[in-house]
Amino acid sequence: MSPDAAELLALRALGWLAADDEIWPMFSNATGADPSDAKARAGDPVFLASVLEFLTSNDDWVMRFCDEAGLKYEDPLTARFSLPGADQVNWT
Repeated sequence: MSPDAAELLALRALGWLAADDEIWPMFSNATGADPSDAKARAGDPVFLASVLEFLTSNDDWVMRFCDEAGLKYEDPLTARFSLPGADQVNWT
């Protein structure tokens, strides 16, 4: 996945998280980002990587997000590996 496509997916995930009254406070607590911070940092690939890192920490969230967004379940993690700070590990 290209970095641009990964950023777009992360922005969709950020919007999805922000719209969920149960998950958003957990994201905010984990990242320290309130809504204005999230809006200001939405163009930062490192912040977007943290969005996907948070989302992919819970399989149920990934499935809900992907079902609602019409994505494959592996797309958020693929996007995460396309953004800064994630070195993909190959166990060969």
